[in-house]
Amino acid sequence: MPATISQCVKQVISRSPFVDEMILKGIISYSNLSRFIQPKVEQLYGSPVKLSAIVMATRRHADELTAQQGGRERRRIDYEIGMKTNIHDVNLVRSDRFVSRLSSLYDKVKPQKGDFLNVTIGSHEISLCVSDRFRDALDEMLDGEEILNRKENMVALTILFKSDFLQTPGILYMATRRLAWEDINLTEIISTMNELTFVIDREDSMKAYDVLESFFDEEL
Repeated sequence: MPATISQCVKQVISRSPFVDEMILKGIISYSNLSRFIQPKVEQLYGSPVKLSAIVMATRRHADELTAQQGGRERRRIDYEIGMKTNIHDVNLVRSDRFVSRLSSLYDKVKPQKGDFLNVTIGSHEISLCVSDRFRDALDEMLDGEEILNRKENMVALTILFKSDFLQTPGILYMATRRLAWEDINLTEIISTMNELTFVIDREDSMKAYDVLESFFDEEL
């Protein structure tokens, strides 16, 4: 069954989640947006489409977004934000030798004393973030390993959720979208059951803190 003009418009707009954000905030012109997406809509539809028809479909999509936003049960998230500075971030090719060395680092790092350590072991790569004061120990562990990327002087922003985190769908997507909207690059995203951590450049840390605080203070 061929797609309708409305379906084509919705599909094109959905490719850019920031457009939905601008529609909900009322800061985008339907006419300008429709003119911009017209070639892609016509490509999907398979024939020329009048601009007025695209404008009408765009307005209909905006009404649906607004209705979804208004009909959703909103709740306030109970949270705390913590910041750890002087983080060393390393990505390397996974090796059994490096994995076997990790226990020595676990023995040195004391989170209860303010140290930071996170290790993510993937199928082919390992990501490691650790407080910079363990740099020498890390360098010994990395001897002979294939390092893919290494960044110093990073900051880890951790959101500790006290309630309603798991009951709020899309919260990770919404938070990362808000940071991307502010042109804040995320080097690492670390998630556990009640914690969400973003590892970012130091120069973006205070801006990111303010963005996240204002975001989670909203009723989601």
